[in-house]
Amino acid sequence: MRERRNQLLRPNYQKPELLATASNQIWSWDITKLKGPAKWTYFYLYVLLDIFSRYVVGWMVAHREQAVLAQRLIADTCQKQVIKPEQLAIHADRGSSMTSKPVAFLLSDLGITKSHSRPYVSNDNPYSESQFKTLKYRPDFPGNFGSIEDARAFCQNFFTWYNTEHHHSGIGLLKPEDVHYGRTDQIIKERRRILKSAFENHPERFKGKVPKPPSLPVAAWINQPKQEISFGGIH
Repeated sequence: MRERRNQLLRPNYQKPELLATASNQIWSWDITKLKGPAKWTYFYLYVLLDIFSRYVVGWMVAHREQAVLAQRLIADTCQKQVIKPEQLAIHADRGSSMTSKPVAFLLSDLGITKSHSRPYVSNDNPYSESQFKTLKYRPDFPGNFGSIEDARAFCQNFFTWYNTEHHHSGIGLLKPEDVHYGRTDQIIKERRRILKSAFENHPERFKGKVPKPPSLPVAAWINQPKQEISFGGIH
C-alpha cells in the first residue's frame, strides 16, 4: 500500500489525453480567487465541472485554499453523484491543493483516476478556465464582494442559472443539467418538430432547406490526439 501511495505522488508530466462520452466519466476542477472587501483580500471558489455535460457537480466558497477543504468537497460530490470505483477520472492543474497528499489519497481510496496539467501549460485545463471566464464576464459580476456570505449568495444564483437555464454553445445549446441527467433526446426531438413546422409555414425564410437543431457532441476531450494521415487512410 505504501508503494502504491508513493507512486500516486510521483510527478507525471506527460500530456494528459482524456475522453468523456457520457456524464460522470471525467471531471475537471480548479480554484479561482474572488476579490474581498479590502485590498489584497480574497475568497476562494472551488468548482468541480463535468466536461461532457458542462454541469457543475460541486462548488464551494471558502476563506482559504486548503487541501482538506478540497478533499471534503470532492468526497461529498462523489457521494451525491453516486460515483462508483473505477468510474471517474478527475483532472486539475498543479496547484498545491490539487497535488496534495490528502486529495491524492482520497482519490485512491475512492478508486478515482487523477490527472494533472503539465507544468507551465495553460491550456491543459480548458473546461474549468472557460467556466471561470463565463462567471467573471457576467454583467452582474461585482468588482469585489463585501463578505463571504455575499460571494456565496452570488455563486448560488450563478450556478443555478448556469446549470439549469444557460443554453451552452459547447453542448448544442442545451442546458448542462439536461445533458448531465440524460434528458436531451426529447428536447432535440421537440426542437426538430418546431423547426420543421416553421419551415413548412415559411419555407422562403430558410432558402428551401429544413433547418436542423445543433446536435449534442458525442465526446468531450482534453487534448484530443491528432489523427495521423497516411496513404492507407487515417490511423
